[in-house]
Amino acid sequence: MTLRKWGKWLLLAGLLGLLTLVARLAGNELRSSQWQARRLSELGRELTFKLEPGASAAIRFPKSGPYDERLGYSRIPAFTEYLIKHDYRITQQTRISPKLAELADKGISPAYREKNRAGLDLLDCNEQSLYSERFPERSYSDFELVPRLLADTLLFIEDRDLLTTRYPLRNPAIDWGRFARAVFDQGLHALDKSHQTPGASTLVTQIEKYRHSPEGRTASPKEKLRQMASASIRAYLGGENTLPARRQIVVDYLNTVPLAAKPGYGEIDGLGDGLWAWYGRDFAEVNRLLDGNPGLAANPDQLQRRAEAFKQALSLMIAQRRPSYYLREGAADLEQLTDSHLRLLAAAGIIPAALRDAALPVKLSLQQKPVSAPPISFVTRKAVTALRANLSGLLHVNHLYDLDRLDLTAATTMNGEMQREVTTVLRQLRKPANAKAAELYGHNMLSPGDDPDKLIFSFTLFEQRGGANLLRVQTDNFDQPFDINEGARLNLGSTAKLRTLITYLEIIADLHQRYAGMTPQQRAGLQVEKEDVLSLWALAYLAQARDSGLPAMLEAAMERRYSGSPGETFVTGGGVQTFTNFESEENYKVMTVREGFQQSVNLVFVRLMRDVVRHYKFKMAGAGSASLDGENAAKRQEILSRFADKEGRQFMVRFYRKYHGKTPQESQELLLENLHPAPARLATIFRSIAPDADLQHFSDFMRKQFPKDGLSEDKLAALYAQYGPDKFSLADRGYIARIHPLELWLLGFMRQHPDATLTQTLEASRDARQDVYAWLFKTHNKNKQDKRIRQMVELEAFLEIGRAWRRLGYPFESLTPSYATAVGASGDRPAALAELMGIIVNKGMRLPLRKLQTLELAQGTPYETHFENSGPAAERLLPEEITDVVRRSLIDVVEGGTAKRLQGGLPSRHPNGKPLGVGGKTGTGDQRFEVYAPGGRLVSSRAVNRSATFVFFIGDRFFGTMTAYVHEPYAASYKFTSALSVQLLKSLTPTLLPMMETDAGNPSLACRH
Repeated sequence: MTLRKWGKWLLLAGLLGLLTLVARLAGNELRSSQWQARRLSELGRELTFKLEPGASAAIRFPKSGPYDERLGYSRIPAFTEYLIKHDYRITQQTRISPKLAELADKGISPAYREKNRAGLDLLDCNEQSLYSERFPERSYSDFELVPRLLADTLLFIEDRDLLTTRYPLRNPAIDWGRFARAVFDQGLHALDKSHQTPGASTLVTQIEKYRHSPEGRTASPKEKLRQMASASIRAYLGGENTLPARRQIVVDYLNTVPLAAKPGYGEIDGLGDGLWAWYGRDFAEVNRLLDGNPGLAANPDQLQRRAEAFKQALSLMIAQRRPSYYLREGAADLEQLTDSHLRLLAAAGIIPAALRDAALPVKLSLQQKPVSAPPISFVTRKAVTALRANLSGLLHVNHLYDLDRLDLTAATTMNGEMQREVTTVLRQLRKPANAKAAELYGHNMLSPGDDPDKLIFSFTLFEQRGGANLLRVQTDNFDQPFDINEGARLNLGSTAKLRTLITYLEIIADLHQRYAGMTPQQRAGLQVEKEDVLSLWALAYLAQARDSGLPAMLEAAMERRYSGSPGETFVTGGGVQTFTNFESEENYKVMTVREGFQQSVNLVFVRLMRDVVRHYKFKMAGAGSASLDGENAAKRQEILSRFADKEGRQFMVRFYRKYHGKTPQESQELLLENLHPAPARLATIFRSIAPDADLQHFSDFMRKQFPKDGLSEDKLAALYAQYGPDKFSLADRGYIARIHPLELWLLGFMRQHPDATLTQTLEASRDARQDVYAWLFKTHNKNKQDKRIRQMVELEAFLEIGRAWRRLGYPFESLTPSYATAVGASGDRPAALAELMGIIVNKGMRLPLRKLQTLELAQGTPYETHFENSGPAAERLLPEEITDVVRRSLIDVVEGGTAKRLQGGLPSRHPNGKPLGVGGKTGTGDQRFEVYAPGGRLVSSRAVNRSATFVFFIGDRFFGTMTAYVHEPYAASYKFTSALSVQLLKSLTPTLLPMMETDAGNPSLACRH
């Protein structure tokens, strides 16, 4: 052999040797992952993140994936936008390393130790738990707690070499044999679409898919490679040895595998929740049954129970491939597949034959009925539910279901221990013995035989601290979702006198600002209507006052005197009304505003409200006497037009609700239901509501209504022509038919526009509403015009008063336009009264009302973001001089007025020796549904509800409301007044005092923030 040939052979041998070496190295790498372990573990050390103050410019949020969406990670940018608009700011946020940012920009999921369980946490002001949810609810905390049988079964089905110890550096994200087979099958599928393409997913890539892929699906080969890359990087975060990570993969999968959803509960993730939801199994019991060697049953019954538990768990491992199908309509297929796997597992030695044989006859009985968590008491969760609703609104999360599944911790202002103690006391008071011990029986409170179990007791307490009003307690004893504090419009009686008093003092302050700077000559030259008694009084006071400052003028205004006599009738609210006092001896007194407020005298405040309304009437441009005496016809017409529009609009809304959703025939029958038939009336009705109907349809209608009268053809033709819609105005047709003309108009309109909304109907009826009241515009109706003008001007005055009340937190859009508003006719809410008290306590400043202090999203992740409620800037709503007067008047109520029973219940001084100062306003509401006969005679009266409220402050920091409430059919049986709510607060003082005594060094129940 020549040298050249030897050289060729040597070169060939060398190449073969090199290829063999490369093949051996590649094979070794495929089995052991040594090179990957070194490179990826090095990469993992560069993938870091840390929490730092302020907002981060170096952060990346995921864009999709069920896990990231459910826990809220992908929505943090949107949450940030919403929260900033509500005065929150970012206090801390994660900074991620450059390499982590680089990989995220390439589509690789950020590698970090992901959470298997997360959910909403609400903490109180001392960082104690108020509420905590975790999903899934049932899970394994570590690998050692997973029954070996379950782990072996899972690996046999999904990833048989995952826990091999031969190759400690192995990459669990790639099974090269399965991957090659999957590539080959994909190639064949491209040529033959019927060829099956089983996936190459390992357990960890499956986790990556259902957590981070869009909709939890692998939509493309590129997405599969992304899953493998992300999972590979994540596997080496703990170093080159992946065995601990691989064990954790088993735990993660069993804890989080998606298992469809069930009504009443929602999405079900993880084997533990799956066993509970689909089979009603106790997770701890299943684990006890499967722990140890399941083939060595102590007795046949024990073996049978183990077999049933194992088969159910096995079925869920199989069902994860198509959970929505297998766990619903595919239950029979699931049963067959499970039996097949039982045989395979026994053949492979994973389970003993005895377990297989015991499990095969077991029938899988999937529970299809809705499941829900154990029932809870709404009483104990009332404040929590309100906080969750508040949080839901802040984050624009539409359902509490979704809110509870966010990775979110919210620190609230609530005092959890105090909340629980007050709730316990209020619940105990529903028992007569406890109510008697709290001295709730007595004069103006509960009578002997009254059952306190029918009463709802509600309590709200705020603390002014750190420039904000912090909600500390909000609870009641009503075991329903409804929240008495914030969810009702209640007649809270004389608490309205507090709002009326403040409005009165605001007018005095406005008059002082307007007139105090004038010279006596300028004031003497002013023309003021004689009915504007407040302006006249202000001018008279300033003309003779030695001290013309605002505080002195406000004190003088409190000394203005009013009669308590109920003998006068009042033209208000569109009619004539009379009022009574609670105590008969008040009927014969003339008293100051201060005394009337202290003793809560109704007639004093009715007359005061009359003066307030008249002042607003004359203050509004063009609403003086000239608008009533005919000298300004254009102004009269404008006011009358507004009256017609308002009155007509009210009728249109009523009629629309009556007929909405009904067919034309149903509407016609409803209209005629209680109508006395007469040919002219019914002819007018039909021709009005069906103006385009021909004579034949008209005749058919009339004959149906008068089957025995034998109306002739000529008579029908005459009626058809005589009562056509063009023969009479809409108002005249209503008169002939004895039906409101707008009701006729509406039925005709709805026939032509059956899908019209209320807004569209009101717009279309604009001219009709004016036409119906055309009679009012004729000059010979001057007295009737004046009546309507007075009503309209009074209404507009109450609109102005309503705006003033809403500026101070009144929760409703409108007031009842009647002097009765001064004694509670317009309703209120306890929470809104507490807000008003906060303005008084804070010397006229509205401080931000705070329930949520901080929010922490995605703790321990690369997306972690902390927010703090900075609150809006404090806003001055009342001069301090007004709140000083009101505060002293509220103290008078406790010291000698309707709340004097509170004396002795609270200490008179702070622990530091300063006077404590306790004040408030009482109110009793008796809401009734009354029916009157013509002439004003009362026909019937039904008690709808009864309430007793005390809005209070204690010292310079604490304020709130206490309410007792009873609804029908029980309301008629109770006669309690606000004395009950005052006594309720007094009975709570031993519970409340520890929280208020922080200055005494006894902060056991006080809030640290």
